[in-house]
Amino acid sequence: MTLLLKVLGAALCIFTVSSEVVPQADFNAQGMAGKWYLVGFATNAEWFVSRKASMKMGTAMFTPTADGDMEISYASLSSDGSCWRMNNFAKKADVPGKFTYTSRGNHNDMRMIEVKYDEYALTHTMKTKAGDDTVVTKLYGRGADLSADLLEKFRQFSLENGILPENIAFLPKNAECPAA
Repeated sequence: MTLLLKVLGAALCIFTVSSEVVPQADFNAQGMAGKWYLVGFATNAEWFVSRKASMKMGTAMFTPTADGDMEISYASLSSDGSCWRMNNFAKKADVPGKFTYTSRGNHNDMRMIEVKYDEYALTHTMKTKAGDDTVVTKLYGRGADLSADLLEKFRQFSLENGILPENIAFLPKNAECPAA
């Protein structure tokens, strides 16, 4: 029975990974400019299980370039008062709202699924490293608080993309890192 469940789970993941996730049709990179709060985070990555409880809300700065690429800088204040920071340069793809970048040995295919530029952004990223694919979905808000409807939309989207319910997190509010 356990083997059957593993095979069915793997088949579901393969089916989910192979389905095409389409970015928002009228995506506007300039509309993403500025600060966003990372409100929701979900993934099927193994590392997430052990780190989920300690994760807190951070911020992301999206800076579109003149060419349509996107600079993305993340910052999150750690419990010891230090700041965790990460910067990525995402190259635009042929499809508006689709970007690719490399980070920590992962090839990332990021898509802006649904964006209301003054309120929220829902993203889907397929990370590939050494032939292994991992799905990451994120919910960003222009403010730290989003409606229950948006939180549920994110939860449903994550489930539809093969993420287990226990791997969907709404991040607790956190003080912000000082400007770098």
